[in-house]
Amino acid sequence: MYTFQEMDIVNIAFLLLVFTQATNVVAILNPIDFLALQSIRKGLDDLPGSSFFTSWDFTSDPCSFNGVYCDGDRVIALNLGDPRAGSPGLTGRINPDIGKLSSLAEFTVVPGRIIGPLPDTLSELKNLRFLGISRNFISGSIPLTLGQLQSLQTLDLSFNQLSGNIPWNLGLLPTLTNVVLCHNKLSGSVPVFVSRILTRVDLKHNDLSGSLSPSSFPPSVQYLSLSSNRLNGPAEQLLSQLNRLNYLDLSMNRFSGCIPSILFSYPISNLQLQRNFFTGPVYPVSEVSISTVDLSYNRFWGEISPLFSAVQNLYLNNNKFSGQVPVSLVNRLLESNIQILYLQHNYLTGININPTAEIPLSSSLCLQYNCMVPPVQSPCPLKAGTQKTRPTEQCIEWKNKIKN
Repeated sequence: MYTFQEMDIVNIAFLLLVFTQATNVVAILNPIDFLALQSIRKGLDDLPGSSFFTSWDFTSDPCSFNGVYCDGDRVIALNLGDPRAGSPGLTGRINPDIGKLSSLAEFTVVPGRIIGPLPDTLSELKNLRFLGISRNFISGSIPLTLGQLQSLQTLDLSFNQLSGNIPWNLGLLPTLTNVVLCHNKLSGSVPVFVSRILTRVDLKHNDLSGSLSPSSFPPSVQYLSLSSNRLNGPAEQLLSQLNRLNYLDLSMNRFSGCIPSILFSYPISNLQLQRNFFTGPVYPVSEVSISTVDLSYNRFWGEISPLFSAVQNLYLNNNKFSGQVPVSLVNRLLESNIQILYLQHNYLTGININPTAEIPLSSSLCLQYNCMVPPVQSPCPLKAGTQKTRPTEQCIEWKNKIKN
């Protein structure tokens, strides 16, 4: 129900609509959308330094307001806040009347200080394709009702204070292409996503737990970041199917088991698997052309493959690799083609390098705490410690273990 004041506005808007249609002038905004914009405006303000709302004068046509885009007499896109980098943004809350903009296809809010929960009424926006409210202070849970937005393609709620589970029915949305929920306080398991056109999933820096199934993500995914959660269990079967990946970050979780050899042949530019419980040997099927490979702080064992010699930044430290360092890696390092080669805290027994060789200034080599005395001295990260060589009894114990 409308108040008397709102009824007056509706009546005036209706009379203006009749007048403009009679005089062949473009129709003014639909009265329901007009009132919804008023409610949204009342809940928000410019932060100091922002002048976004200066054009929002409701005695003029709202379709000329900053961030308001219309098709005929309906609002189809609402982009709140000055989109220029470094702009102060907005403060306040999102009014539930946002759900009355029934033709809205795009709703975004620039970084600022928007607080409070996401309105459940967002589920009434059946045409919504793009929902982006990142880098604010949105709190509470993600409404289960968002799973009713069958046209939704992009969901970006990153860098907020959202908590609770990721609604399971978000995974059932058939047209999703981008899901960006990173840097929140989300918990529970990762839903199974069924969209065959999903390309980007970014859930890093939350508190997600549980294991992933081989069908958690479709083969269409190209960017997958799940780092800094508490996810566990094997990932080998899932990774074997994601052959379009160009970025993968599973770091700082509790994943276990082996990784598929075919993973290193994917068109990936950056592979981050560090600080998990992955195990087994690592044998790429062909020369690795990934620029950065980080397998550090896992439980990988066996010899280091010479197929890693084309990698620019190679982190194999804090594992259980043994044997000789491949000559091809050494040569590439001395030619300045490898910038970082971290091999510390393993069980390596030798490296073929001239003790007088000079490591290029653009490159870093760390060999300490292996089953050998490093033949060359080069700076290592502070976390590597000061002990140059692993205790002999540990080396003997590991050698006997791999023999048996």
